[in-house]
Amino acid sequence: MMNLRRGLLVVSRMAPSVRYEHKLPPLPFKSDALEPIIKCEIMELHHQKHHATYVANLNAAEAKLKEAVGKGDVNAVIALQPALKFNGGGHLNHSIFWQNLSPNGGDPEGPLLSAICSEFGSLDALKTKMMAISNGIQGSGWGWLGLNKETKRLQLVSCANQDPLEATTGLVPLLGIDVWEHAYYLQYKNARAEYTKKIFEVVNWADVGERYSKAIC
Repeated sequence: MMNLRRGLLVVSRMAPSVRYEHKLPPLPFKSDALEPIIKCEIMELHHQKHHATYVANLNAAEAKLKEAVGKGDVNAVIALQPALKFNGGGHLNHSIFWQNLSPNGGDPEGPLLSAICSEFGSLDALKTKMMAISNGIQGSGWGWLGLNKETKRLQLVSCANQDPLEATTGLVPLLGIDVWEHAYYLQYKNARAEYTKKIFEVVNWADVGERYSKAIC
Protein backbone atom coordinates (compact mmCIF):
# COMPACT_ATOMS: atom_id res chain seq x y z
CA MET A 1 0.00 0.00 0.00
CA MET A 2 2.86 2.37 0.81
CA ASN A 3 4.35 1.84 -2.66
CA LEU A 4 0.97 2.57 -4.24
CA ARG A 5 0.65 5.79 -2.25
CA ARG A 6 4.13 6.84 -3.33
CA GLY A 7 3.19 6.08 -6.91
CA LEU A 8 0.08 8.22 -6.62
CA LEU A 9 2.14 11.08 -5.22
CA VAL A 10 4.53 10.86 -8.18
CA VAL A 11 1.61 10.88 -10.63
CA SER A 12 -0.02 13.77 -8.76
CA ARG A 13 3.05 15.93 -9.33
CA MET A 14 2.68 15.27 -13.05
CA ALA A 15 -1.11 15.68 -13.12
CA PRO A 16 -1.33 19.46 -13.78
CA SER A 17 0.23 18.96 -17.23
CA VAL A 18 -2.16 16.15 -18.18
CA ARG A 19 -5.40 16.85 -20.07
CA TYR A 20 -8.19 14.30 -20.33
CA GLU A 21 -10.30 15.41 -23.25
CA HIS A 22 -11.37 12.56 -25.49
CA LYS A 23 -13.52 13.60 -28.41
CA LEU A 24 -16.17 11.84 -30.45
CA PRO A 25 -14.54 10.93 -33.77
CA PRO A 26 -16.56 11.75 -36.88
CA LEU A 27 -17.99 8.93 -38.94
CA PRO A 28 -15.82 8.19 -42.00
CA PHE A 29 -19.01 8.09 -44.11
CA LYS A 30 -22.46 9.67 -44.15
CA SER A 31 -25.01 8.30 -41.68
CA ASP A 32 -27.08 6.77 -44.48
CA ALA A 33 -24.12 5.38 -46.44
CA LEU A 34 -24.47 1.82 -45.13
CA GLU A 35 -28.14 1.43 -46.03
CA PRO A 36 -29.83 -0.96 -46.45
CA ILE A 37 -27.47 -3.02 -44.24
CA ILE A 38 -27.54 -0.47 -41.41
CA LYS A 39 -30.25 2.18 -41.45
CA CYS A 40 -29.45 5.85 -41.02
CA GLU A 41 -31.56 6.05 -37.85
CA ILE A 42 -29.51 3.31 -36.19
CA MET A 43 -26.20 4.83 -37.26
CA GLU A 44 -27.10 8.27 -35.93
CA LEU A 45 -28.37 6.89 -32.64
CA HIS A 46 -25.37 4.61 -32.27
CA HIS A 47 -22.79 7.27 -33.04
CA GLN A 48 -24.28 10.53 -31.77
CA LYS A 49 -25.93 9.13 -28.64
CA HIS A 50 -24.25 5.93 -27.49
CA HIS A 51 -20.66 6.59 -28.51
CA ALA A 52 -20.96 10.22 -27.47
CA THR A 53 -22.11 9.11 -24.02
CA TYR A 54 -19.08 6.84 -23.60
CA VAL A 55 -16.81 9.76 -24.48
CA ALA A 56 -18.53 12.13 -22.05
CA ASN A 57 -18.49 9.59 -19.23
CA LEU A 58 -14.85 8.70 -19.89
CA ASN A 59 -13.85 12.35 -19.65
CA ALA A 60 -15.81 12.70 -16.41
CA ALA A 61 -14.22 9.57 -14.93
CA GLU A 62 -10.73 10.71 -15.87
CA ALA A 63 -11.37 14.11 -14.28
CA LYS A 64 -12.35 12.33 -11.07
CA LEU A 65 -9.29 10.11 -11.37
CA LYS A 66 -7.03 13.14 -11.67
CA GLU A 67 -8.60 14.60 -8.55
CA ALA A 68 -8.27 11.32 -6.62
CA VAL A 69 -4.64 10.91 -7.64
CA GLY A 70 -3.93 14.48 -6.59
CA LYS A 71 -5.34 13.73 -3.14
CA GLY A 72 -3.60 10.37 -2.90
CA ASP A 73 -7.02 8.76 -2.42
CA VAL A 74 -6.34 5.10 -3.23
CA ASN A 75 -9.92 3.99 -2.51
CA ALA A 76 -11.33 6.53 -4.97
CA VAL A 77 -8.81 5.48 -7.64
CA ILE A 78 -9.83 1.84 -7.26
CA ALA A 79 -13.55 2.68 -7.24
CA LEU A 80 -13.20 4.49 -10.57
CA GLN A 81 -11.75 1.50 -12.42
CA PRO A 82 -15.11 0.00 -13.57
CA ALA A 83 -16.22 3.33 -15.07
CA LEU A 84 -12.87 3.81 -16.79
CA LYS A 85 -12.94 0.29 -18.21
CA PHE A 86 -16.55 0.45 -19.39
CA ASN A 87 -16.52 3.92 -20.91
CA GLY A 88 -12.92 3.74 -22.09
CA GLY A 89 -13.66 0.40 -23.72
CA GLY A 90 -16.82 1.79 -25.31
CA HIS A 91 -14.82 4.65 -26.80
CA LEU A 92 -12.00 2.42 -28.05
CA ASN A 93 -14.31 -0.25 -29.46
CA HIS A 94 -16.54 2.15 -31.36
CA SER A 95 -13.62 4.17 -32.71
CA ILE A 96 -12.41 0.95 -34.35
CA PHE A 97 -15.90 -0.13 -35.38
CA TRP A 98 -16.61 2.95 -37.51
CA GLN A 99 -13.33 2.50 -39.38
CA ASN A 100 -14.09 -1.21 -39.85
CA LEU A 101 -17.16 -0.31 -41.91
CA SER A 102 -17.45 1.10 -45.41
CA PRO A 103 -20.21 1.43 -48.05
CA ASN A 104 -17.67 0.13 -50.57
CA GLY A 105 -17.24 -3.20 -48.82
CA GLY A 106 -14.60 -5.15 -50.68
CA ASP A 107 -12.62 -8.28 -49.86
CA PRO A 108 -9.42 -8.95 -47.94
CA GLU A 109 -6.26 -9.05 -50.02
CA GLY A 110 -2.54 -9.75 -49.76
CA PRO A 111 -1.02 -10.79 -46.41
CA LEU A 112 -4.35 -10.54 -44.57
CA LEU A 113 -6.10 -12.88 -47.00
CA SER A 114 -3.17 -15.32 -46.80
CA ALA A 115 -3.36 -15.26 -42.99
CA ILE A 116 -7.12 -15.82 -43.05
CA CYS A 117 -6.82 -18.79 -45.40
CA SER A 118 -3.95 -20.24 -43.38
CA GLU A 119 -5.79 -19.97 -40.06
CA PHE A 120 -9.40 -20.64 -41.05
CA GLY A 121 -9.21 -22.31 -44.45
CA SER A 122 -11.13 -19.63 -46.33
CA LEU A 123 -12.81 -16.25 -45.96
CA ASP A 124 -16.22 -17.93 -45.81
CA ALA A 125 -15.00 -20.15 -42.97
CA LEU A 126 -13.80 -17.08 -41.05
CA LYS A 127 -17.17 -15.39 -41.52
CA THR A 128 -19.05 -18.48 -40.33
CA LYS A 129 -16.91 -18.85 -37.20
CA MET A 130 -16.98 -15.13 -36.40
CA MET A 131 -20.75 -15.04 -36.77
CA ALA A 132 -21.06 -18.05 -34.44
CA ILE A 133 -18.90 -16.40 -31.78
CA SER A 134 -20.77 -13.10 -32.05
CA ASN A 135 -24.21 -14.74 -32.03
CA GLY A 136 -23.26 -16.83 -29.02
CA ILE A 137 -22.61 -13.87 -26.73
CA GLN A 138 -25.13 -13.87 -23.90
CA GLY A 139 -26.36 -10.33 -23.46
CA SER A 140 -24.21 -7.52 -24.84
CA GLY A 141 -20.66 -7.60 -26.16
CA TRP A 142 -18.39 -7.82 -29.17
CA GLY A 143 -17.11 -10.50 -31.52
CA TRP A 144 -13.50 -9.86 -32.54
CA LEU A 145 -10.92 -10.93 -35.06
CA GLY A 146 -7.58 -10.17 -33.44
CA LEU A 147 -3.89 -10.85 -33.83
CA ASN A 148 -1.88 -12.71 -31.19
CA LYS A 149 1.38 -10.76 -31.11
CA GLU A 150 3.33 -13.67 -29.64
CA THR A 151 2.26 -16.36 -32.12
CA LYS A 152 1.62 -13.94 -35.04
CA ARG A 153 -1.61 -15.82 -35.67
CA LEU A 154 -5.18 -14.63 -36.10
CA GLN A 155 -7.67 -15.45 -33.35
CA LEU A 156 -11.41 -15.10 -32.85
CA VAL A 157 -12.71 -14.17 -29.44
CA SER A 158 -15.70 -12.52 -27.80
CA CYS A 159 -15.67 -9.83 -25.13
CA ALA A 160 -18.52 -9.02 -22.78
CA ASN A 161 -20.07 -5.58 -22.51
CA GLN A 162 -17.50 -2.94 -23.57
CA ASP A 163 -14.39 -4.79 -22.45
CA PRO A 164 -11.59 -3.59 -24.76
CA LEU A 165 -9.91 -6.45 -26.63
CA GLU A 166 -6.23 -5.62 -26.25
CA ALA A 167 -6.39 -4.52 -22.63
CA THR A 168 -8.29 -7.64 -21.56
CA THR A 169 -6.85 -10.36 -23.82
CA GLY A 170 -3.62 -8.98 -25.27
CA LEU A 171 -4.90 -9.48 -28.82
CA VAL A 172 -4.58 -6.60 -31.26
CA PRO A 173 -8.08 -5.71 -32.55
CA LEU A 174 -8.50 -5.99 -36.30
CA LEU A 175 -12.25 -6.37 -36.91
CA GLY A 176 -15.09 -6.05 -34.40
CA ILE A 177 -18.79 -6.82 -34.59
CA ASP A 178 -20.88 -4.88 -32.10
CA VAL A 179 -23.74 -7.07 -30.85
CA TRP A 180 -25.21 -4.68 -28.34
CA GLU A 181 -28.89 -4.39 -29.20
CA HIS A 182 -28.60 -0.68 -29.97
CA ALA A 183 -26.38 -1.65 -32.93
CA TYR A 184 -29.13 -3.55 -34.74
CA TYR A 185 -32.42 -3.97 -32.85
CA LEU A 186 -34.38 -1.15 -34.50
CA GLN A 187 -33.83 -2.87 -37.84
CA TYR A 188 -33.24 -6.57 -37.21
CA LYS A 189 -35.24 -6.96 -33.98
CA ASN A 190 -34.16 -10.17 -32.24
CA ALA A 191 -32.59 -11.64 -35.41
CA ARG A 192 -28.99 -11.08 -34.35
CA ALA A 193 -27.81 -13.82 -36.72
CA GLU A 194 -29.21 -11.93 -39.71
CA TYR A 195 -27.41 -8.76 -38.61
CA THR A 196 -24.04 -10.49 -38.12
CA LYS A 197 -24.40 -12.10 -41.55
CA LYS A 198 -25.34 -8.90 -43.39
CA ILE A 199 -22.71 -6.71 -41.77
CA PHE A 200 -19.96 -8.51 -43.67
CA GLU A 201 -21.32 -6.81 -46.79
CA VAL A 202 -20.06 -3.47 -45.46
CA VAL A 203 -16.80 -4.53 -43.80
CA ASN A 204 -13.92 -2.24 -44.72
CA TRP A 205 -11.36 -4.95 -45.45
CA ALA A 206 -8.81 -2.32 -46.50
CA ASP A 207 -8.90 -0.97 -42.93
CA VAL A 208 -8.66 -4.47 -41.45
CA GLY A 209 -5.69 -5.17 -43.73
CA GLU A 210 -3.91 -2.00 -42.62
CA ARG A 211 -4.41 -2.93 -38.97
CA TYR A 212 -3.03 -6.40 -39.67
CA SER A 213 0.04 -5.05 -41.46
CA LYS A 214 0.85 -2.70 -38.57
CA ALA A 215 0.26 -5.35 -35.92
CA ILE A 216 2.32 -8.08 -37.59
CA CYS A 217 5.49 -5.95 -37.74
